[in-house]
Amino acid sequence: MTVFSVAAYRRVFAAAAISELGTQISYVAIPLVAVVELHASAGDVGLLSALSTAAFLVIGLPVGTWVDRVRRRGVMVAADLARAGLLASVPLAGWLGGLTLPQLYAVVLLTGAATVFFDVAKLSYLPHAVGRVRLEDANANLVVLDATGEVGGRAAGGFLAQALSAPAAVGVDALTYVWSALCLAGIRRREPRPEPAPARHLARETREGVRYVLGHPVLRPIMLEGACTNLAIRLSVTMLPVVVVRELGLSAGVLGTLLASGGVGLFAGSLVARRVGRLFGQGRALWLTSLAMAPFGFLVPLVGHGVWLWLAGLGWGLTSVKVGIDNVIKVSFRQRATPDALLGRMNATFRFLLMGALTVGGALAGLLGAYAGARSVLWLGAAVPAVSWLLLYCSPLRRMRALPDAGAADEPVADAHRAR
Repeated sequence: MTVFSVAAYRRVFAAAAISELGTQISYVAIPLVAVVELHASAGDVGLLSALSTAAFLVIGLPVGTWVDRVRRRGVMVAADLARAGLLASVPLAGWLGGLTLPQLYAVVLLTGAATVFFDVAKLSYLPHAVGRVRLEDANANLVVLDATGEVGGRAAGGFLAQALSAPAAVGVDALTYVWSALCLAGIRRREPRPEPAPARHLARETREGVRYVLGHPVLRPIMLEGACTNLAIRLSVTMLPVVVVRELGLSAGVLGTLLASGGVGLFAGSLVARRVGRLFGQGRALWLTSLAMAPFGFLVPLVGHGVWLWLAGLGWGLTSVKVGIDNVIKVSFRQRATPDALLGRMNATFRFLLMGALTVGGALAGLLGAYAGARSVLWLGAAVPAVSWLLLYCSPLRRMRALPDAGAADEPVADAHRAR
């Protein structure tokens, strides 16, 4: 039985397909709202980037504890509807002539808070939907979907912003979240109710999840290296709109196409991840690909007119291959290695640090961009991955062929008959 024979997974996949497209449209469109419509400075753009993920630092850990206590599908539906309403306010305010930078700050902050609930619930729901033994296939399909969304969504975001307006492009994203909520609401097989605990204590349960991750010899280096990768990515993507649109005078469509090259790399990485894992061993594949792809990141700060634009796109695409490989191998292992009762807290701990790195990267990009220039930030974004692979190399992953599986090898309840 493949993952697509499970009705619940098909709906999760359909929801992810449309919402990922919209997310990538906003990935390009929201900074353009700030830069083009509201004439924001490099510091303003950096703050906007930081606020989009700040909620992971503020509520990320307790959300994981709460998600472990409830059924997760309803959480995802509510989060989708909240994001749809928040994003719809941007084109509405633009149409009424009242769009301001503080409103944009509030929208990205609150949308980020809803994303905390959605992401933790989704990562914790997937083992229930497909069973642990099929997690690598399920995650590989979702990473391919993410990559396809990056290619199509980011390019579409740039061209929609150019043809209609940046606020209108954000409105398209709002509609995709409505579609996602409808797909998830249609899942008919209910999750089992979490086991009741005699005495629940939020802080104690949260600490238990953090200790599990930090005490694990493989989860810990995976999380720390992933945080460095996210920091580097956010440094670069925060300043690329400033460099490409403002300094070089290129169009929003060119920016979207440049960022879409990352989706091509992500797609390629997700396709070869399982093959690379079998060839080198899953543990060794993680640090070897990080080391191999890091030098190409230094092409991104050279972005300019003509051939330099193509070289920057090549560099961005090749460094994204590593992210595609990571997202298949790392996420599958995290889900397999963690007992059901700790899935929400494990995922929340990862999201806290990984998304927190994005927050720090956005704020740091704005600060350095304001005082040292946008290109300096791009150079720093290229330098971080050149050394962060050592976190994996100096861990048990250095010689590990297969990542250990500490979780239960449960199977999903067969529900293919429900789709007939």
